[in-house]
Amino acid sequence: MLNCAKCGSYSCYKGDSLNLPQNCPMKLFGDIYDEAASCYKESNGNMARQSARVEAAGYGVWPRVREIMEFSRLAGFNKLGLAFCVGLRREAAEATRIFENGGFTVSSVVCKTGARPKEELGLRDDEKVRPGRFEAMCNPAAQASLLNKAQTDLNVLLGLCVGHDSIFIKHSAAPVTILAVKDRATGHNPLAAIYASHYFQSKLK
Repeated sequence: MLNCAKCGSYSCYKGDSLNLPQNCPMKLFGDIYDEAASCYKESNGNMARQSARVEAAGYGVWPRVREIMEFSRLAGFNKLGLAFCVGLRREAAEATRIFENGGFTVSSVVCKTGARPKEELGLRDDEKVRPGRFEAMCNPAAQASLLNKAQTDLNVLLGLCVGHDSIFIKHSAAPVTILAVKDRATGHNPLAAIYASHYFQSKLK
């Protein structure tokens, strides 16, 4: 079983390969690391290299929106796709402005595109957020397909629901990164529930 979260020593981070825990994947699955190393010598190498450069240049200084732009410039990505939640439409407009001011072409698609009723998913009326009213289903597969059609170089997710983001990533032809995730209970700061788990205890059960 892979259990890096319970390691404690993190010899990999320290470069101490002589003192690996007995159940460390570095000790058990050397072939996987050889395969990964060859992967970085191919098409993924450029993204990994530029990502490391952005990490070093902007460490603790640049906000994520700038990191996305700096990474995109270094990787040669000019056309950005923005898949966003309708609940973050104001943030999407501002992100688009920032990206365009940074010299990028932006194609954006809202989650409710298609205006298909949630009943198509097999939901009953009482299972909707607001029963008795029309509710458009989120449509991440269509969002991905539309951005594939726009031939974007990199797709940026902004506030897609849990599960919908997974569907989008599965269907996206371009690499995907995340500007922000949705967490209505914490003001879209999901780590708040980790940092203050004692406070959120009743909501985590």
